[in-house]
Amino acid sequence: MQSDRQTTKFYTLWIYGFIAGFLATLTFHQGALLILRAAGIAPFGPFSMAATHPWGIPAVISLALWGGVWGVLFAFLQSPFAVVSNYWIRAFLFGAVFPTMVALLMVLPLKGKPVGGGWHWQLLLTAFLTNGAWGFGTGFFLKPMLRFFKGRHAPSPECAPGMTC
Repeated sequence: MQSDRQTTKFYTLWIYGFIAGFLATLTFHQGALLILRAAGIAPFGPFSMAATHPWGIPAVISLALWGGVWGVLFAFLQSPFAVVSNYWIRAFLFGAVFPTMVALLMVLPLKGKPVGGGWHWQLLLTAFLTNGAWGFGTGFFLKPMLRFFKGRHAPSPECAPGMTC
């Protein structure tokens, strides 16, 4: 029985993490990008429909899919900081640091661009703030989903430890 619960929790974290990260990309990340672009800081705008390689899907959908992948990682790593009072700061920092470093140090060079995007302050600030907003948004969507799951899958009161229920 315990194994079934652990398996269910594992898959729930995968699914809810992906959904939260995907939604956070389309709302918080792109919203932050919209604000930064309007302020003249972001070097590019939100909701890019430019085709990506190799499948030609719109860039914003590709970004949201990757946001979902990062959301899975966030879901598995968020439990240690989910109970502390500075959860939202940690969620923001998770997004601001990890996806930003991977994008600047790995993704850009793989796309033939300079490491760190040339270290232009506008790009760095945009990456830090939009990905931080994504982290905050992922926590915003994930917390209620996990609360809902926990409430639906709480052990029944007549089920004692060691019993098959």
